[in-house]
Amino acid sequence: MKKLIEQILKFGVVGFICFLIDFGITSGFYNWFGIHYLVSKFLGFVVSAIVNYILSIKFVFTDKKEMDKKKEFTIFLILSAFGLLINEIVMYLCIDVIYDHSAFLQDMITDGLMVSISSVVATGIVMVYNFISRKLFLERK
Repeated sequence: MKKLIEQILKFGVVGFICFLIDFGITSGFYNWFGIHYLVSKFLGFVVSAIVNYILSIKFVFTDKKEMDKKKEFTIFLILSAFGLLINEIVMYLCIDVIYDHSAFLQDMITDGLMVSISSVVATGIVMVYNFISRKLFLERK
């Protein structure tokens, strides 16, 4: 149990670093360059996923010694693609479905702030998915 708690804490630190990368890229591209929020989120997610893979394999998860590194990276890419899909769906739901159809929210929150809030929500949901899926598929049992 102690190992699991330590692993969750390490995952949290790596996740926070990657969150900052994802959030910075997503918010920066949307707010400073006017790039559509789904494209901005895609770019932020891809960069942070690569950093997450490197840090997770080095510091969080015990890699499967019997698994070929190409196969391991392929599994990581597949899991990340599902994470990206979840991320984009959550962003879309928060902005296009909820925010765009709520005059109340639009009066209270700017578009840029809503993108930032949605990014945090999406990242939180995907973080749970990432931990569970990577623990199941990429860690030695």
